[in-house]
Amino acid sequence: MEQIDRALFVKEKKYAYMDHPSPIGFNATISAPHMHALCLELLQNHLKPGIHALDVGSGTGYLTACFAIMTGPEARVVGVEHIPELVEGSIENVKASKAAPMLESGRLSLHVGDGRLGWPDEAPYDAIHVGAASSKVPNALLEQLKPGGRMVIPVGDEFQELRVIDKQTDGSVKEWCKADVRYVPLTDKKEQLNE
Repeated sequence: MEQIDRALFVKEKKYAYMDHPSPIGFNATISAPHMHALCLELLQNHLKPGIHALDVGSGTGYLTACFAIMTGPEARVVGVEHIPELVEGSIENVKASKAAPMLESGRLSLHVGDGRLGWPDEAPYDAIHVGAASSKVPNALLEQLKPGGRMVIPVGDEFQELRVIDKQTDGSVKEWCKADVRYVPLTDKKEQLNE
């Protein structure tokens, strides 16, 4: 997180380093720094050089850029966000950051898509982070998680738990709760924009 300047990824620069979620437009937020740190810590053993990682609800691209720095030039890091304007902005944010070489080389990519469906074109993934709460773990994401991989996802409606899901080498899943959390919902674009 120290290598990627959060101020490049927030709308209000004066709030860049405050430890709370900040609005990024389109009824979305960038998570508080302590939540990003927790998710990176939970995924760190799966964010190794050469891996495939997926960031669902990539928003401004901050955590996707952190993934790129942690995993190095041989990795493949994918961000998926369903608001096109956020994807456009996230590309510009990453270009201004230390993760720019990964974007330029194509090792980091940011896409418009329904995060609940993951990004099957690049699957399977060693690490999946979901930045919005789902009432249940989407099957598509479980299917795209590589055996031996880990997913971190907030699960629940009004009250949520940050769940850690480890896919075993035999394909079975072990799941545990790390913390009680509060995230915006993982939803479709129309519902998010109140259209």
